[in-house]
Amino acid sequence: MKGLAFIGGEGPDDELCAGLAVGADLVVAADSGLVRAENAGLRPDWIIGDMDSLDSQARLGAYPPSRVMRFPPDKDFTDTELAVGLLFEKGCDDVTLAGGGGGRLDHVLAIAALFEREPYPLRWFTAREEIYVVSDEFHFNARKTDIVSVFPLGNGPWKAQSNGLKWPLAPVAWKRGFFGLSNVAETGAVTIKALSGRFLVLITRDLP
Repeated sequence: MKGLAFIGGEGPDDELCAGLAVGADLVVAADSGLVRAENAGLRPDWIIGDMDSLDSQARLGAYPPSRVMRFPPDKDFTDTELAVGLLFEKGCDDVTLAGGGGGRLDHVLAIAALFEREPYPLRWFTAREEIYVVSDEFHFNARKTDIVSVFPLGNGPWKAQSNGLKWPLAPVAWKRGFFGLSNVAETGAVTIKALSGRFLVLITRDLP
């Protein structure tokens, strides 16, 4: 099952948000992620969080109370964690995040840490970045203005190879805490293949 979580922070434009929802079996909004979902013309299946950053509590009145899961502000989990956990609990094994860019660094790092866990989301879209978990072979199109960075995930060992990047990944001796930062695409078509372990591939788009 495919699950989509709209979260607070900077996120994709309305058109991309609507596109991400196509084919999703469940859509969850975490707190102010509800605004992003509704701006894209979507009605989430569930709304979850402490609702402390939602612009208007009146938005919640349009949904059945049973679909609004409110938590106290002093809780052990972030709103994003709650949304992702709910999707996994409902049986989703393919989870995408939309939002979470900009803002407080600790919040951004907390979202990134979710990709180190089991189970983990597969994709994350912010206003400028596309982030993917790569555990086999991954193909994408990039412009020469795009920046491609790669980080090892999990326990390793790690080995990767690439085509279309200025600096190939094959020679890199990956270790925990190492990364391939600010690579660039030499051609439009880029392939990154995880030969061992899994990786987080971050594509920073040069916005017009």
